[in-house]
Amino acid sequence: MYRRNRAGEVEVLLVHSGGPFWKNKDAGAWSIPKGLANDGEDLLAAARREFNEETGFEAAGAAAPLGSIKQKGGKVVHAWAVEGDIDASAIRSNTFTVEWPPKSGKQIDVPEIDRAEYFDLDKARKRINPAQAALLDGLFGLLEQEHQ
Repeated sequence: MYRRNRAGEVEVLLVHSGGPFWKNKDAGAWSIPKGLANDGEDLLAAARREFNEETGFEAAGAAAPLGSIKQKGGKVVHAWAVEGDIDASAIRSNTFTVEWPPKSGKQIDVPEIDRAEYFDLDKARKRINPAQAALLDGLFGLLEQEHQ
């Protein structure tokens, strides 16, 4: 998701991974909202569903394909750009259970996403998972084409 601020500059919505492992990490710990498609599920429909699960908001509106990237761990991420302006401070994410501290046998529930924020391109590049930086390039390339 992206928006234009009052000065007309483009900002992208990034989400920060939840849980104790990511708590004090910033650079490289942010991502576009994403997840796994169910068997037979349309990829764009999966992207919209995952956006809702991770933020509590709908990613309604026209979606422009940004292509796919492969992350370091091998996960392939398919992405679309949707213009929108949600209240990033009001996200509500689904949760998951994790053993914490490791090997303690204690299970805790943590949000998949603990916060969201809009960033300009320079700040987004410093925070986003490095493999996803190409998606930022795709978004800004797409927006440049619209202005030509």
